[in-house]
Amino acid sequence: MEKNTEKKHNFSAGPSILPAPVMQKAAAAVIELDNIGLSLIEISHRSKEFIAIMERAQSLALELTGLTDKGYQALFLQGGASTQFLMTAINLMQSKAGYINTGSWSDKAIKEAKRYGEVIEVASSKADNFNHIPKGYAVPNGLDYLHITTNNTIFGTQFHDLPVTDAPLIADMSSDIFSRNIDYSAFDLFYAGAQKNMGPAGTTLVVVKEDLLDQMNKEVPSMLSYALHADKGSMFNTPPVFPIYTSMLTMEWLKEQGGITAIEQHNQEKAQRIYDEIDRNAAFVGFAAKEDRSFMNATFNLAEGVDGQAFDSLWNAANISGLKGHRSVGGYRASIYNALSMESAELLVNVMQQFEKEL
Repeated sequence: MEKNTEKKHNFSAGPSILPAPVMQKAAAAVIELDNIGLSLIEISHRSKEFIAIMERAQSLALELTGLTDKGYQALFLQGGASTQFLMTAINLMQSKAGYINTGSWSDKAIKEAKRYGEVIEVASSKADNFNHIPKGYAVPNGLDYLHITTNNTIFGTQFHDLPVTDAPLIADMSSDIFSRNIDYSAFDLFYAGAQKNMGPAGTTLVVVKEDLLDQMNKEVPSMLSYALHADKGSMFNTPPVFPIYTSMLTMEWLKEQGGITAIEQHNQEKAQRIYDEIDRNAAFVGFAAKEDRSFMNATFNLAEGVDGQAFDSLWNAANISGLKGHRSVGGYRASIYNALSMESAELLVNVMQQFEKEL
């Protein structure tokens, strides 16, 4: 029996879809990198070939965010956002820090920060199961930093306006990095796990203001020191060469598409198409407050009394993957990352319309 090898329409929240040209180039490099007679994953991280890859990836990260020559460094580290929850606190916390709690990842960041000082929960939407971004709060003075999660993968909410603060602003941007025009210079440090919009799991981008690095005079373990990693050019220990290379390719692809301005328009069109259907279709109810909806993760539930098994059968039969919502929310989650095509978004809409007709 011949196996069906048709590529699925991937709405997974992460690890997630990557551009096809990136996948092809990355796969080829695993066999042989640039005709050097060696695989990407068997060359030394000290070789001129990989040093060029690292420097190119760092340069692209600053270029795409508009931070070239603006006093920032781009680091490629390991451990995902979960390690950054710890690193931000251990490097920056002197006495107290502020956190805006908008979901599970904020909760986890707060838990780590409490090990190193006083945590002030400036605002929270936890009482409403994180279905909106808090508003009308005041950021207290005297904070070592203020931490936010710009996009909430599980609950499908996103900051569309940044908080006003005199403290250094820190952000977990794991699920919306490079997806929209935002004033990246408003942040003193932001980080993102690669597995949403950049590459495979295994590396984490950290972009940090050099002035902030100069202020990091605490004694911290070597592997957790931003200053040390910056001084060593992300080469303090052996870096994850494949995820960094694939992230470099993805950033090159993004630049070829017209950069963040072009991809933002594409993302908004995909998201609007899906949200319009959620709001129109009697079978579905959106989860997140409309004004705070994410352009990366559209969360929705079935209307009361609607049988989900029939819908599940339809989208699975349509070769759609990764649509199930997180257990915290239930229902469904369509992740609309940069590499997702409008064709995939339209297919999901068509399946939703077909389901409504069959009710």
